[in-house]
Amino acid sequence: MLKSQMRRPATYSVLAFRPLRNSAAQSLNAPRSRFASSRSEKPSLSSHWIRNSLGFAVTGTAVFLGYSYMTDGGKEAWTSPPEGTKKELVDANDLQAQFIQEKRSLKSPGVYTWGSNVYRVVDPGSKDTDIKTPRRFKYFDGQVLRDLKIEEKCGAAITENGDLVQWGQAFSESDFKPTATLTGKNLISLALSESRIIALSSDGTVYSLPTSKNAQIAGPKSTESSWVPFWPTQSNMSYRILNPSLKLGEKVTAISGGLEHVLLLTSSGRVFSAASSTENYPSLGQLGVEGLTWSTRPKGPADTCHEVTALKDSKIVQIACGDYHSLALSKDGRMFGFGDNSFGQLGVDFEPERPFKDAPFLIKVQKLYSRNLYLPKVTSIAAGGANTFFSVDAKRILGYEEEAATVHDLGKVTTDTWSCGRGIWGTLGNGRWVHLQDSPTKLKALSGMSEYDEKTKQMTPIRIRAMSVGTTHVSAILDNKTNVSKTIKDSLDQSKDWGYDVLFWGGNEHFQLGTGKRSNQSKPTYIKAPPENKKTQAEARLQIMPRHKGKVEKRNVSMEQRVECGRHVSAIYSAV
Repeated sequence: MLKSQMRRPATYSVLAFRPLRNSAAQSLNAPRSRFASSRSEKPSLSSHWIRNSLGFAVTGTAVFLGYSYMTDGGKEAWTSPPEGTKKELVDANDLQAQFIQEKRSLKSPGVYTWGSNVYRVVDPGSKDTDIKTPRRFKYFDGQVLRDLKIEEKCGAAITENGDLVQWGQAFSESDFKPTATLTGKNLISLALSESRIIALSSDGTVYSLPTSKNAQIAGPKSTESSWVPFWPTQSNMSYRILNPSLKLGEKVTAISGGLEHVLLLTSSGRVFSAASSTENYPSLGQLGVEGLTWSTRPKGPADTCHEVTALKDSKIVQIACGDYHSLALSKDGRMFGFGDNSFGQLGVDFEPERPFKDAPFLIKVQKLYSRNLYLPKVTSIAAGGANTFFSVDAKRILGYEEEAATVHDLGKVTTDTWSCGRGIWGTLGNGRWVHLQDSPTKLKALSGMSEYDEKTKQMTPIRIRAMSVGTTHVSAILDNKTNVSKTIKDSLDQSKDWGYDVLFWGGNEHFQLGTGKRSNQSKPTYIKAPPENKKTQAEARLQIMPRHKGKVEKRNVSMEQRVECGRHVSAIYSAV
């Protein structure tokens, strides 16, 4: 196929040459025909000489052009195909899907964004209201990031050195260019609420600052320690520090946030919650403290941290937040939920008289596998908007009255992905369009997948490596094998590595799926990688780069690519 692609320009050149060759032959034959049919007419010496001269001239021209084509590759303008059908020469490597993102990441790491640009978040320098396909974010060219979160009205990123950068109209209504705000704190991750940014530093300190630049300048300033003993200084911007009651040696290791609340996960597996909105106090049970409201809250700041004591006996290893609901995953594979259940996002029956649950409860996964033939264990969770997603490793066990000798798949592990919540935009990914899904439904496109592992010489399940859930759309990165014959001596640009497969689905009202079309997708689908050169006609499936070493300002940096879905927007970025 590659050879035929490379030969196409030559084919066009030959076609363009043949009409000229035929016309030359006709020019030579035409005088002979007229002379043979008119023997009685004796041609004059001058006319005969003119005919012969023209014939030899045309023949010479044809020979010269043919020689030029053979030696020149047919690059002259006259040998080009007709206007509208011209195709540029394409580098063969650009036609191979597994190398496009690899080459780009190695040469120039950065950020790609697409979706709603009404608030100048996807492309601050463009007046387009929607960006239909992935577009490179020029400000971050050549940069690797620690974290990036993007929403319709604002965007925020943590640079390689741990500084916070913000942009979008929610940050500034006049200056759309990304601007460094909270610096010198060695930040590692962040979460966005409706009006504040929650940022986690490497030492476990949790900062809460307003999204708006004006509020950061005009708000109350905190006192900071100085390198000079007993000489405190005032911060140059307004922020607060969230202070959970930690044990000796314990620190916050992860954060996740919704529109009005944030969850904090500690190194000992405990979970704390706090309000994260300047104007609205969480009132749908998403804090996980039974009976907690604005009127019943304890004395002190509105963003006081509360331990979710119902999870105290379970070592939690992962947390996730939707707009108004929360999830927690324990080390032994149990999943807990609390908060809003208006669309069934907690995976239990919706009760109109009580649309939320303010106390964490165990979400029963065993009921999803009938006849007790499988032992399910939740391995990952994700949430966003009014949706919940979770992956399950289901191990085949011996059923009632079964004999081990008759069960051929005993001990086999099948990986499934389930979803619940709002599906009117196709966000559930199960191929259906429903308003409310309060019983988890299986995503067939992301369940029961397996591949052959060259190292173990056996079939292994393909799990979900990472998932990001926006308000109406979702992305999932598969943990597929990225190489089949890589040796220790191979560098990334020499090996035959593939990237991780990434799929998108759900609402596409602002082109946030990156398909270039506005139609929603109710099933996971692949999208195409943005062309490196607009003149090329090559198209390739988008893949995500695994961790590798790439060049950043003449430095070799270990990096990987990540996907982020927000409210009507999406992004891919190079992360350390």
